Amino acid sequence: MKRIYTFMLLLCGIISTYAQSLYENNPKREVRAVWLTTIGGIDWPHSYAQSTYSIEKQKNELRQILDQLQKANINTVLLQTRVRGTMIYPSNYEPWDGCLSGFPGRSPGYDALQFAIEECHKRGMELHAWVVTIPVGKWDGLGCRTLRKKFGNLIVKIGLDGYMNPQDARTGTYLANICREITRNYDIDGIHLDYIRYPETWSIKVSRERGRQYITDIVKKISYAVKTEKPWVKMSCSPIGKYCDLTRYWSHGWNAYEKVCQDAQAWLRDGLMDELFPMMYFRDNQFFPFAIDWSENNYGKIIAPGLGIYFLDPREGQWKIEDVTRQMYELRRIHLGHTFFRNKFFVDNHQGIYDFTRNDFDRYPALVPEMTWGKRVPTEIRYNLYASDTYPVDATDARNLLAIRQTRESINHIIKGVDKKYTLVTTIDRYNHEEIPEQAIHTAVSTTELLKCDGRTLQVEEKPSTLDAKFILIETLQGTPVKTYPYNKATIDIRNIREGIYYAKSLNSKGITHKLGMFIIKR
Repeated sequence: MKRIYTFMLLLCGIISTYAQSLYENNPKREVRAVWLTTIGGIDWPHSYAQSTYSIEKQKNELRQILDQLQKANINTVLLQTRVRGTMIYPSNYEPWDGCLSGFPGRSPGYDALQFAIEECHKRGMELHAWVVTIPVGKWDGLGCRTLRKKFGNLIVKIGLDGYMNPQDARTGTYLANICREITRNYDIDGIHLDYIRYPETWSIKVSRERGRQYITDIVKKISYAVKTEKPWVKMSCSPIGKYCDLTRYWSHGWNAYEKVCQDAQAWLRDGLMDELFPMMYFRDNQFFPFAIDWSENNYGKIIAPGLGIYFLDPREGQWKIEDVTRQMYELRRIHLGHTFFRNKFFVDNHQGIYDFTRNDFDRYPALVPEMTWGKRVPTEIRYNLYASDTYPVDATDARNLLAIRQTRESINHIIKGVDKKYTLVTTIDRYNHEEIPEQAIHTAVSTTELLKCDGRTLQVEEKPSTLDAKFILIETLQGTPVKTYPYNKATIDIRNIREGIYYAKSLNSKGITHKLGMFIIKR
């Protein structure tokens, strides 16, 4: 038992050191997101669209924001689309929100959602339509008033605000119709559900188990509506940042599972969600243990916790920049992405958070992690561009990644300004599956020792006595760790690794790797 315990401690140390190198060198795949709020125009827009001139001014405000995000290598924008029973696009279900035109119910003269999608895609960013679900605004506000006329007792009043009743089956059906409308009519990359839970002030009369089932039933309806339209559109939500109490750490009564009946980890497990953006607006022991809990219960899906950077503004809180940067480093160490709440605090560079992200932490672009689960269908293809002064161009190194998710025309234009000797163009689909050209793969194979592999076992060289290595690390060509084996024999059982092309590397106790060769699994 002592040997096993010592071995596990050594393994944890090695993995930790290896992860440390990931954030020092910038991973090639990672979600880097912002919430872009439209309610009251607090992130955007800052002016009203009421004429040809003011429409263009409002559009330029968003272009400037997206330019800043692109320079900081943000790859995902969560744009508030359903605000409070009101929309930023022409909907068959709900009226226009007043944030665009200045007048609730009045069109701004253009489709803001369509415009935002086009501008994000030009910059290689994903656009997720952020749908506020249960809250519908002030009781006498346009959104709430419209729904009360349409559905009567479906809307419940708490204080001065109205909420859709999560225990009424009409809520899930109605929200599913809205999300189907968005998915069918727009080239979005995701549907992002906000406040998909009981209001914290709701007096829940049913058991917590039954309450969780009510919320999950709503999620099921929405997920089905979205996925039957476009399977590649990601389903996500922003759960309370602490899933539940941990053995050693109490959530202080504020958690997703018990307090507001959000079973978000089960939604990942059961395929109802592809991605989570937990609202982790906490510090120290209310942050780090709960972040690890999300990481350990991700069920192979994508998680990018929300960081409360608004606390960097002295009018909002007393945080220091180190409070946030420590969190970012830890999230990268445990292979989670990061999401900033909210956009204005980020681009306004409170305490240097924008500069740190752009110049240090997210210095190079990153692809969003691939969706390897669920139903897959052929999709539109975009292109990634890599460049290097060495040949062949290493597509596993994020430092060589220049542009992501571009049209072929855009790539050809960008190549003209590249000052590197060699370029490599790869394709990427809407599931973020990347294909490296066959010629590039063959070139890489020919310049690397091809290890023997029969689809079941991999043959590596016997470990030389001079080699300080404890493990063999298997990586994808994109640099994603797949599996680690003890380096104590030359034959490795790789039956649990799917078909593909991989690197085998030795790994020592300091996290230093040495390439043993490339191999192909084909069955």
